[in-house]
Amino acid sequence: MKTIKLDHHLAEQVRRGDKTATWRIYDDKNLSVNDEIELIDKVDPQAPESWEKVGDAVIDTIIEKRLGDITENDYEGHEKFSSKAELLKTYQHYYGPDVTESTPVKMIHFSLLSKSDKKITTPTASLSEAKLYADGGSRGNPGPSASGYVLYDMDDNIVVKKGVYLGITTNNQAEYQALKFGLEEALRSNVRTVHVFLDSMLVVNQMLGIFQVKNRDLWPIHDAIKKLVAQFKQVNFTHVPRALNKEADSAVNQTLDAQLKHKR
Repeated sequence: MKTIKLDHHLAEQVRRGDKTATWRIYDDKNLSVNDEIELIDKVDPQAPESWEKVGDAVIDTIIEKRLGDITENDYEGHEKFSSKAELLKTYQHYYGPDVTESTPVKMIHFSLLSKSDKKITTPTASLSEAKLYADGGSRGNPGPSASGYVLYDMDDNIVVKKGVYLGITTNNQAEYQALKFGLEEALRSNVRTVHVFLDSMLVVNQMLGIFQVKNRDLWPIHDAIKKLVAQFKQVNFTHVPRALNKEADSAVNQTLDAQLKHKR
């Protein structure tokens, strides 16, 4: 199980139910929606023997934004800062002077689990071959957009399900970003053969070379995905109806709904 370490003050907030989110820069744990995590209270940061477990939690949503784009509405479930200058100074203290307003931060919202709660997903130990379902959506086109992807093992068990908020962009950009994020996830999981399923006929046909990429705004991400594909032993693309892409679609809509909720 992955762990997240908290300062003692923040851990106390979690215990009281006042804190249900943590913001992370440089996510070296590769956290995903539905991951179960162990929350650790660093009672004395200099004395690991004093550290104690707060409890287990499950990640509900992950929203990624630039540090400078964070607004008052993003503070739900998280401690607040009086100004953007204070926010930046705090994260420079934790992560170093290279942190700027352009640095991406993951806002990870979680729910504490009771002892009766069951594990949602059980990743397989070996994942040399996998299925990837990806989807993107824009409410407005262009408008608030998100990408979602689900990585399955070959027995159709969900290994990773994740949604990423993109800000204001187009539906096609969101579809391509979902594919890119999903392939990057597959590479991190050491997948060598990946079967990709998309409900965007445009993206499938452009990746297969049947359609040309006429929109110049899509050229950079299309080229980036081609480079990712080259790193696998085998990648194949299949178009599926939206009804067969429900998990990825739900990741998109859950992410957009969470973002809209935080803006209220």
